[in-house]
Amino acid sequence: MAGNIRKTNDFTQGPIFGPLIKFMLPILGALILQSLYGAVDLLVVGRYGVTADISAVATGAQFINMVSFIMIGLSVGTSVLIGQYIGAGKKNEAGNILAAGMKLFFCCAVALTVLILLLAPAICTVLNSPEAAFPRAVAYMRTCACGMLFIISYNLLSSIFKGMGDSKTPLMAVSIAAVLNIGGDIAFVKGLQMGAQGAALATVISQAISVVICLMVIKKRGLPFEFSLDMLKNKQGKNIIKSVKLGAPIALQSMLVNISFLVITSLINDIGLIESSGLGVAEKLCAFIMLLPQAFAQSLSAVVAQNIGAVKPERADRALIMGMVSSFVLCTAVGYMAFFHGDLLASIFTDNVAVMAAAADYLKAYAIDCLLTSFLFCFIGYFNGCGYTFFTMLQGIIGAFCVRIPVSILMKSIVPVSLFRIGLATPCSSVVQIIFCVIVFIVKRRKRDLKPLN
Repeated sequence: MAGNIRKTNDFTQGPIFGPLIKFMLPILGALILQSLYGAVDLLVVGRYGVTADISAVATGAQFINMVSFIMIGLSVGTSVLIGQYIGAGKKNEAGNILAAGMKLFFCCAVALTVLILLLAPAICTVLNSPEAAFPRAVAYMRTCACGMLFIISYNLLSSIFKGMGDSKTPLMAVSIAAVLNIGGDIAFVKGLQMGAQGAALATVISQAISVVICLMVIKKRGLPFEFSLDMLKNKQGKNIIKSVKLGAPIALQSMLVNISFLVITSLINDIGLIESSGLGVAEKLCAFIMLLPQAFAQSLSAVVAQNIGAVKPERADRALIMGMVSSFVLCTAVGYMAFFHGDLLASIFTDNVAVMAAAADYLKAYAIDCLLTSFLFCFIGYFNGCGYTFFTMLQGIIGAFCVRIPVSILMKSIVPVSLFRIGLATPCSSVVQIIFCVIVFIVKRRKRDLKPLN
């Protein structure tokens, strides 16, 4: 594929705010549609399944999402390297990074497929899946495991496109797949009465279609750097190590942070089926609530990576500030809805009054966290773009294991048990992480030791 076939978005010159927002909006759209995968699963299951199916989808999706986030974290190394090489004008090196990433993630997909198929019952046991939902949760996980190659491939391709400054192609691919996922849910869950397993099957098929679309786009439009399948035959050990060095800390952070949320899931599952189902509904809504700060984080990562590669750290700093201000304004409106109208939002997924009340109680805590993550996630995107992935891992682990888990356990011990109090562990963690980020940002800005790749 010739390197001059496709142009990239150049964030190293000209205005910052306009291009940042223009780049962020397709990312936000893609994130919304991706979240619809799980949301539609729960919506259809909530309407045409039983309460046990809701709990099964909630528990199974929580673990599968953790695996996806780990792989997304690992792909940050590939994305950042591509962005920095493009910013530095070293586009030929980017092709080898892509080849290395393809080799790495294929091996990961195969390994995860086998492990989840074998360990699904043990995972559901650890997560305290309610007895009535246990077999359904296992079936959900195993079905998703069979499509792990497609799930991981889409996330890798999406990350690569963003590293190139292209946020529209992932949006197009996931838009088509989301529509098909809705049709699949209705066919498998409502039509064939497959419950939670049917929802998982629809998700896997739609993700596979996303991958096919992305590959067709690459074949038609080409890439902004030299790449051929022959590169896969070359030894890519050094490039794999480069990608892993940057991506592994983010992947480890994602794993440990998600483990902390799985601990909260386990704590709430232990309370009862209504609370477990309420958490499942709330988590789906929380996924939407956090999309805005996530979109800013991902867009900032690409913008900052190019400017660091071009040795323009001042532009990277300005992008961070602009991202924070914009994110906070938008997150305020979203947080208001979650805090004061959580029951209305929960009614989208279920008409069970008790489940709605439990979900609304938990959502109040996330509404508070939404305001905090408008700053935290921008910091994370900034540091990832700079290549400081070890620090983002460290602050994430501290927040998860030194704050979120201990606080959630403490809150559960308070009688009567409140999902709102348990949920407060998350904003408490965000406050601590923001403090660390501010300190490191000030120190790094004074030293101005942000350096491009050699």
